[in-house]
Amino acid sequence: MKDHLGRPLVAVTGIGLVSPLGWGLDKNWAALLAGTSGITRIRRFATDHLKTTMAGTVDLPEEIAGGEPVPAPVRVERMAAAAIAEALAAAGMKEGAFDGPLMLGMPPVEMEWPQRVALARQAGGNGHAALSVASIGQRDLYETFLYGGVGERLALRFGTKGAPIAITTACATGASAIQLGVEAIQRGEAKSVIALGTDGSVQPEAVIRFSLLSALSSRNEDPTKASRPFEKSRDGFVMSEGAAALILEDLEHARARGATVFGLVSGCGERADNFHRTRSNPDGSSIIGAMKNALADAGLQPGDIGYVNAHGTSTPENDKMEALGLRAVFGEAPPPISSNKSMIGHTLSAAGAIEAAFSLLTLRDQILPPTINHVEPDPTLGLDVVPNEARRVSGLRHVLSNSFGFGGQNVCLVLSAAP
Repeated sequence: MKDHLGRPLVAVTGIGLVSPLGWGLDKNWAALLAGTSGITRIRRFATDHLKTTMAGTVDLPEEIAGGEPVPAPVRVERMAAAAIAEALAAAGMKEGAFDGPLMLGMPPVEMEWPQRVALARQAGGNGHAALSVASIGQRDLYETFLYGGVGERLALRFGTKGAPIAITTACATGASAIQLGVEAIQRGEAKSVIALGTDGSVQPEAVIRFSLLSALSSRNEDPTKASRPFEKSRDGFVMSEGAAALILEDLEHARARGATVFGLVSGCGERADNFHRTRSNPDGSSIIGAMKNALADAGLQPGDIGYVNAHGTSTPENDKMEALGLRAVFGEAPPPISSNKSMIGHTLSAAGAIEAAFSLLTLRDQILPPTINHVEPDPTLGLDVVPNEARRVSGLRHVLSNSFGFGGQNVCLVLSAAP
């Protein structure tokens, strides 16, 4: 049970998922295959005078009941915990004593406007020094917005081994967390790993920042039709939230305990550039390199890939660059490619993990999820994007899942059917 380089094969034995389509893997997968959109108008905070007024939100029970919105780190942790619990149950493992490390992909966090306003009122001013003095002794505030605190609390709850690893690599974060887990197993440092990506950043300041970058769609009149990857009239991505957890195991270890195997993470490739804080290098070298590195790591040729789960953000720039990269790797007839973001939006730090989960289900059920809202193809791209309706296939063995982040942080994963 070794790969072409003599490393342990890495199996996925449990998956848990939260997205704007709902809580739970089965609910999400059914909605995705049906072409259902989870994008709605933002109700969490006032959107007056904002250019973008929609998102893919995941509201917590107390918020649905009318309570105040929780800060992003709290939402991140709650979704992550739900995804891990579901993944452990699917893997046939108990909570509280996981025999392996936690690899957590999450967004950078900072104090949000409600907390800053409260501190400013206490301080009688809004200067940095005054806010710092007002925050003295507020341990809850410190622990809520401490980046490493989320991982520490999750590790304590689920009983993982060693120090939890928290990582953020922009939109590639979820895939980076999976890569870290895969490499730990391949090096023989662990037999099992919890790897997840989670993000709950739909809050006023984040929406405004992305809007100022001209990255967000402003097609507010019908939120469900706003995200349209690879379509001619695409105008930006739709910000979203969610979490996905994968239980990674040495395949031999998984088989020995009789675990069900969803599939394998057979290749991980990364490649970065420092061209621009939001744009890819126009030559596509880092995108192309990440895909090629993933294929080489898996010991596969381009022709072995039967489907690509696209990064597919719905921005004019990203979709053009991804199409360029696909042609460079696969030639003028790339395999079918579709974007989950057309339905769930861009879940940012969670995207790589959520899309890896959907890729494994694609392999299991031999059905390609659609790219919805595909009204008029972009003639400059010329891709088979599985438009608007899911497609049944047969003999699908390998899927490439792309995650291309701001700042030129790119990670691609090859997911393979279980042997």
